[in-house]
Amino acid sequence: MYICLMKLEEGRGKFIQAWGSLGSSWGISKSMAQIHALLLSFPEGLSADEIMEQVQLSRGNVNTNVRELINWRLVRKETVLGERKEFFVALHDVHTIAQNIMEERKRREIEPVRRLLSELKATTFEGDATEIKHFQTLINDLADFVSQMENLMGLMTKINSNTYLKKMIKAIS
Repeated sequence: MYICLMKLEEGRGKFIQAWGSLGSSWGISKSMAQIHALLLSFPEGLSADEIMEQVQLSRGNVNTNVRELINWRLVRKETVLGERKEFFVALHDVHTIAQNIMEERKRREIEPVRRLLSELKATTFEGDATEIKHFQTLINDLADFVSQMENLMGLMTKINSNTYLKKMIKAIS
């Protein structure tokens, strides 16, 4: 096993950069992912000013992205008695984070596609019979795939909410 000595701030910086790059791959802004990583890396909340200083972003960018993280249920706002500032705290339970991301992506991405495919399945098309048959087969196959994805996400939800199943899967892997 390789052991490396590194200052916490350096490790935190690497984590924030990597999480930001991953976020871009997942379809969220790099800034939003970096703020999420920063908040994940602290056990306590940070103020908007602290976030701005750490990730070198403008106040508007921080406020917009923190609001979006709250909408995704990945971050919550807290007030501290005697403080005028608001503090933002990330959820730290990995299973809950994954669950909230899956639910939000389902709402934003899968459900609109499912509705469109249902609409197209119920439509009568005019045109070349061979092309219509090909298109209808495509729509049906995609609808089946989306349905399977929704079932898989439902299964993941059940696993994430069942402590026994989580422990069993961890023991198997």
